[in-house]
Formats: sequence, structure tokens, C-alpha cells
Amino acid sequence: MARRSQPPSLTAVDLFAGAGGLSLGLTDAGYDVVGAVELDPLAAETYRLNHRDTVLWECDIRELGSEEMLDTLGLEKGELDLLASCPPCQGFSSVRTLNGSRDVEDARNDLIDDVARLVRDLAPRAVMMENVPALKTDVRRDRFTAELTDLGYDVIDDVLDVRDFGVPQRRPRYVLLAVRVGRARFAPRARRARNVRDAIATLPPAGSSGDPLHDHGERRREDVVHKISLIPPDGGSRTDLPEELQLECHRNCDGFFDVYGRMSWDDVSPTITGGCVNPSKGRFLHPVENRSITLREAAVLQGFPPDYRFSMRRGKYAAAAMVGNALPPPFIERHARAVTRALEAGR
Repeated sequence: MARRSQPPSLTAVDLFAGAGGLSLGLTDAGYDVVGAVELDPLAAETYRLNHRDTVLWECDIRELGSEEMLDTLGLEKGELDLLASCPPCQGFSSVRTLNGSRDVEDARNDLIDDVARLVRDLAPRAVMMENVPALKTDVRRDRFTAELTDLGYDVIDDVLDVRDFGVPQRRPRYVLLAVRVGRARFAPRARRARNVRDAIATLPPAGSSGDPLHDHGERRREDVVHKISLIPPDGGSRTDLPEELQLECHRNCDGFFDVYGRMSWDDVSPTITGGCVNPSKGRFLHPVENRSITLREAAVLQGFPPDYRFSMRRGKYAAAAMVGNALPPPFIERHARAVTRALEAGR
């Protein structure tokens, strides 16, 4: 009896690929990520370390033509299953916009128009876009969704928190899904939330693991190390310190209460940012050890597997920026599977 052949994988292209979190989530959902675009050399280096079989255009997306993409990938217009993207979001971020109190004109914001251009030219069967929550109320989002609707896509979008979808981290994100045939639907929420303990408690001891992302260590003044040692374990904060040990800038500040705070074992982590190895940037102290979380712990809290590689060529702070800017792969995987179900239902 002839063996039944496996159904072909759905194809996907990852725009603004960064370190590859979106591509990893798509791959875990069963997609063949045939192409990706990333301008930053360090992120592109990291991407290649983990996604060797994907065609990577290391260029400005504004200079990449759709015909070149189709020719290189051996696809015709309309054959690509999923075009996924996360346009650079720094211009939309709440910190840059003073928590939404003012507008920021940033050329990177208009890169969403290049996503629209490629949707028009490639005509993928589905579109996925992820970004910061502020995009939900931006005029560029209105323009983008209107164009998708005019092109015949069924579109849904909303702000979702990755903690509800299998990621041990508090991280609200704007998500858009669109399909040309069928109805777009978000993934169902996970039955159980994962916490910090689930993610990092079983990692080997930092400093002697043989993993550069886990052994990089840190240098701090003795007085700072002493203050960290006095912060109560499992969720303690700088506000628990005696007043005489608190920095003057902290005593006189009404915000940023999470700085020099410890994570809690049985809760999700705060949003992992590019400052994740610096306790002065947020609640990034280990729950019980007197140190910041390591890059490996940060990456695992983002949902990356413990063997995912990040280039350390430019040091830990550049690597931390890649980790903090990455998309949590399990979050992407769940919504990519929802796209697959929509495409199959619409056949």
C-alpha cells in the first residue's frame, strides 16, 4: 500500500523579523517560513543562527520589491499563505508618547504602509500583524484595516495580553488577523497561566552553566549589592527598604515603583524589555537570588526555548535589546494555529 503523503506546510513570510520570535512561533504552528526581512545586522545574525533554511533579506523593507520576493521564493501572486509582521513600534510606545498624552511623529510608524503595499502585491491568503497597544487608536491602523477590508479580507484586531496565551509574562499587545476566505478568529485562551516558577526554576545555576546567555554575570557597587540583598524575596520591592537606604531619586519619585523589585515565583513576570538585565529599569531582580535575571532567563520568560541562540557579539546589553524587542513565540504559535483553522474552514 502506498504511504499517504503528508499535507504540504503552509507558507509564511516574516517582515521585520528581528531575532526570530515570530518565525519560531510560526514554525511551531506548522508553517514553513520561506522568507524573512530584517535590517539590523545583529538581529539578522541572530536570526540566521536559528532559522538557517529561511531566505533572509537583510535590507530596508522600503527598498524590497514584491516581484523580487516572489521570484526568489518561487511563488506566484496569491500563493503565499500568511504574511506576518511586526513593524517597528518605538514611535507608538507609551513611554515615547508620555503614556498617550502627546503624538510622536516617527518615520518608523509609516512602515505599516509598506506592509499594506506587500499585501496588495503578494495577495497572501492571510495576514497577521502584532504591535504595541497604542496602534489600536492610531489613524494608521484605521487606514490599514480599511485597505484590507477593501481587498476582501475579513479582519479582526484587538489588544490581548500574552499571559492569557501560555507566556509567563504580563505583556499587552495589539494583534490583527485577516483572511481572504473564511472568518478570522483569535486563538482561545490557555486553560492555565504559566508563571515565573514554571519558566525558570529548573534552569541550571547561573554563572557556571556553559551558556553565555546565562553566565554573563554583573558588576555592581558593594552598596548596591547590599541594598539588593535586603529586598524581601519573592516579590519584594525597593519600597520595602528602610528610608535611609532608598535612593533620593526614588524617595522623590511618584512612579516607576517596580525598579529594584523582585519577580514573584507564582506570578507572571513584568514585561520583558531591553533593560531586562538592569534592576534600575524595572522589576528584573531574581525572585530569591541577589542579582538581576540573566539573558537566558529573560529569553525563557519571553517563551523562547533554552537552546535558542542570541548573538553576544556586541555584548549583553545589545543582546538584551533583542530579547526585549522579540515577540513571544508561544503567543504567535497559538494565533497562527487559529489562522490555519480559519484557512482550512474557508477552503
